[in-house]
Amino acid sequence: MFSWSWKAGLAGAAIIAATAYAIAQMGPGHHGMLGEMGEMMPPQGETGGPMRGHRMMEMMHGPQGMHGPQGMQGMHGRMAGHGMMGQAGQPTMPGQAAFGTIQEIVQLLEADPTTDWSKVDIAALRRHLIDMDEVTLRAVANERALDDGIEIAVTGEGRTLEAIKRMVPAHARELGRIGWNARAEDLPNGVKLVVTSPDAKQAAKLKALGFIGIMVEGGHHQPHHLMMAKGELDMH
Repeated sequence: MFSWSWKAGLAGAAIIAATAYAIAQMGPGHHGMLGEMGEMMPPQGETGGPMRGHRMMEMMHGPQGMHGPQGMQGMHGRMAGHGMMGQAGQPTMPGQAAFGTIQEIVQLLEADPTTDWSKVDIAALRRHLIDMDEVTLRAVANERALDDGIEIAVTGEGRTLEAIKRMVPAHARELGRIGWNARAEDLPNGVKLVVTSPDAKQAAKLKALGFIGIMVEGGHHQPHHLMMAKGELDMH
């Protein structure tokens, strides 16, 4: 019993110290909470009397224990009431990947004083991101292992087929630039992608990556997105 109380008290003291420091960093607008914390924390150089120690434990545990209405839950409620949970920053996630990609590109264009807005084509980037969505989530990829790599029949219908025809051959050219032997062959309902390597470890890697792993290889996607938005690259 003594051991548990000692550990709980030590943990509680650490939480309170960290909380007081965080509130101090928030500026004058949060001194109300700091004042309440000041009741619990003894002045520098003092050890704090029994009443201060009792006050600290009551704030931490409450008359009804650790999870009582006056315990840590109560303290958390007071923290939230003083804005501690929302003052550290605002949400950063855009909520949708394509939306976030476009947002990032627009911010880059706005930050670049050389941007020629007469050539900017954000709609082209949006069309490409739709292609990426179709190929990533809706294309059918039938893979066949080769001794030195992999052969993939990438097929689909309608909008998905259009995206396959645009993206897979273009990516095959990029794969060649990063050291693999890659070729794309037309199929009636898609594209056959063949990627090989004379190196046994690379051939094993290709088989492990499979279609979508191979499609994300290389660092060209992000620069291409910026080029599309600037009107410097046409993927359609």
